[in-house]
Amino acid sequence: MKKIAPIIILTIISALFIFYRFVEIPKYLAFDEVEFAKLALSLQNKPYTPYSSLATGHSTLYFYILLMSLKLFGITTFALRLPAAIFGILSVIFFYLIMKIIFPKQNVHLTPNTYHITFFPYFLSFIFLSSRWFLNFSRFSFEATFLLFLELVSIYFLILANVKKSPPSPLEQKNLLPSIYLIISGLFAGLAFLSYTPGRIFFLLPLGFLVFQLVNSLTRKQFNNITIKQFLYFLIPFIITITPLTAYLLTNKDTRIDQQFFLRNHEMTVNEKVNGLWSNVSSTTLMLFTKGDMNGRHNYPGKPALNPILAILFIIGLTISIKNWRNLINSFSIFYLLLSIFPALMTYPWENPNMLRTFTVIPSVVYFIGIASYNLSTIVSRLLTNKKNIFYYLIFIILILSSLYELRTYFKYQSKVFYDSFEIKWPLDKAIKLKDPYEKVP
Repeated sequence: MKKIAPIIILTIISALFIFYRFVEIPKYLAFDEVEFAKLALSLQNKPYTPYSSLATGHSTLYFYILLMSLKLFGITTFALRLPAAIFGILSVIFFYLIMKIIFPKQNVHLTPNTYHITFFPYFLSFIFLSSRWFLNFSRFSFEATFLLFLELVSIYFLILANVKKSPPSPLEQKNLLPSIYLIISGLFAGLAFLSYTPGRIFFLLPLGFLVFQLVNSLTRKQFNNITIKQFLYFLIPFIITITPLTAYLLTNKDTRIDQQFFLRNHEMTVNEKVNGLWSNVSSTTLMLFTKGDMNGRHNYPGKPALNPILAILFIIGLTISIKNWRNLINSFSIFYLLLSIFPALMTYPWENPNMLRTFTVIPSVVYFIGIASYNLSTIVSRLLTNKKNIFYYLIFIILILSSLYELRTYFKYQSKVFYDSFEIKWPLDKAIKLKDPYEKVP
């Protein structure tokens, strides 16, 4: 029950947050949502197709899930948004499971308070859930939470494959469990490749981790058949999974990438491309701290993605992690952060900052917030040996207030922006039949 109870509680809390006034906030539909419904419905009664040119071009994995939801629950807003909500809840659970492995293993020396260590991953998961950035995209039908779920599952099993238990179980002694975990990690990295376009490069994260393990074993002269097999256990299911989409893209253009990848634009000069790239870097960085995404569907226009409390902790945690980059989890999280930002940097400057294309940066951001909180706890516990618990509770209270501030901003203020940002006022079943869904409801 000690292992299951936090998962059950997190599931309940996540469902309450995500499904609270689910079809009322946002009440109306975005044009893209209507197009997504049309794409999903176009797949029924047809042979499997890995890619569709509808809705500006998308790989179809997520849209088969949308199709199933629409067939089960009818052509309604609820059915269209349900998969994103479910994957949002599952993302919180897998983020918790990852933090549960990482913090006791990597940071147990930072504080002798066992209760604090046990509670901390659970608490970080609440920060993750209550972030406006995360909560917003869990409540309408975009692919972001689906991609995040796939990435977190892949990361979870990758880390699990490298956790050494003492004493090892019989399956671990025979290297069976780590092999199964790597197969699952490779499978989900492949599924991430088949989902939202930024997921095409995610595989570089687990693959880079495994390459590092291979190089490390060579330098320590521990290279053997088991090491190369573990690498292949990840790589083979990944390659098999991505084959249908890869085969399609070898003979057909990905229209979405052609539209957005501004460095391919031959009409732009080199100087314009360099200036555009710098503009993307600066606007994406400032998005976290000063000026956020202006799109009312993605954000309360202009509001930074992180509130002042989280922003300060993020900077502290990132600085600590860069300083201690030799720690494998720290370097892994830094690479994940950079990889999640990269797709937005490759798009046209006037489309940035963009909280949708950088959505998968959230886990690493919350990890760095956790690193900062842990280290602050360590410093104060050394100074206040008899009153260190007071500081732990103070940090928790501050972060809870931060979460309440985020929730208040979303439900009280950002929700008001949705009336104009979600521009289709027709019910979904009628909107998909209209040539011009923007026309006014009589």
